[in-house]
Amino acid sequence: MKRKSFTLLLLASHLCIVAQTLTLDECRKAAYDNYPAIRQYEMVENLRDFNVSNAAKGWLPQIGLSAGAYAFTDILDASGQMKQMGVDMKNAMADGSVTLRQSVYDGGQIAAAKQISRAQADVERYKLDISMHEVDERVEQLYFGVLTIDEQLRQNALLQKDLQLSANTVGSMVKNGMANQSDLDAVSVEQARAEQQADALTAMRQAYVRMLSTFTGREMGEGVTLEKPLLTLPTAKDDWGKMRPEMSYYSARNLLIDAQHKQLNARLRPTVGLTGIGLVHTKVSDLMNDALLLGGVSVSWNIGALYTRKNDLRKLEVQRRQNENMREVFLFNNRLQNENEDGNIASLRRQIEKDGNIVQLRERIHRTTERKVTAGTETVNELLRCLNAASMARQQRSLHELQLLQAIHHSKIINNK
Repeated sequence: MKRKSFTLLLLASHLCIVAQTLTLDECRKAAYDNYPAIRQYEMVENLRDFNVSNAAKGWLPQIGLSAGAYAFTDILDASGQMKQMGVDMKNAMADGSVTLRQSVYDGGQIAAAKQISRAQADVERYKLDISMHEVDERVEQLYFGVLTIDEQLRQNALLQKDLQLSANTVGSMVKNGMANQSDLDAVSVEQARAEQQADALTAMRQAYVRMLSTFTGREMGEGVTLEKPLLTLPTAKDDWGKMRPEMSYYSARNLLIDAQHKQLNARLRPTVGLTGIGLVHTKVSDLMNDALLLGGVSVSWNIGALYTRKNDLRKLEVQRRQNENMREVFLFNNRLQNENEDGNIASLRRQIEKDGNIVQLRERIHRTTERKVTAGTETVNELLRCLNAASMARQQRSLHELQLLQAIHHSKIINNK
């Protein structure tokens, strides 16, 4: 019983894999979750939190500890009156000190550092968004590749069915003396070619499914079915490229430049702090206390930043112009992509309209030729030529329909809609 149950469980699992049905959105989501770069989002967030936390610690009191031991020769002449005063000079000393400094005003440097850390994290996150957006195109190519092969296999099955009907017709004619064995052999050759093409398409489909399975991280059997997406009308293109992650990336770069500019301004401002020092030492003489405290307010102003300020501002301005130029180049290329895709969609719609008429005419010619062959007024080779022509017309129409569907979905990817 256990063996039977285990066998049934394996069979059920196998059937689930074979009967698996997936949509384009499911494959996209699975590819996002499986793509290694997705884990970098968490790393970027962690680095941002660490940097902001480190910058905020600049407001904490700064404590310094020091200790030392020193030896020296007599620094005073203890003869004469000094000796009579009983001054006892030592030639060695040990000390220890504690310094405490609390920043009161830093000119905005800590705030600028925190803003830069956040801006850098945003830049890295939107850069990841750009790489993740490319995942859509790769999934789309694999997904529609499988759909195209499936449609070719369907058309191939129809062709083999028509060839089998023709073989039956020609076989009956051979028995009745109305056709030769060579005519039947010609039909068999076309059947073998169709079967050969089906084998090649099946092997190609298996390769595409394996790649899609690896890309999405989902186990897909050879019998997996991919649903054909709905054919929806493309939306208006007035906001070309504005929804793409590249636009957020360029905006984040501008915000980073703004934060760096604020940091340059903060370096020019003075800093104010409270300082306290405690010192303990061995007495050098009886005239000195062995411990003392010092406290006060310290003001520092480093004007060294003025020397490079002009060049630093010019560098930021160059970076801003470079960023704006990159934005303009992206929008220009995105507009070209949209115009090319729109032209492609319009062309495919016109071709599909003509494909319908071509298929009707080819099928009508095939049926007429088939009647003529039965009546003995047309050759079998002509029948096969008309049959292949009708099959090719149907394949062309199906291919154009899939290409239109893919072009519409690719147009959405181009605009991130």
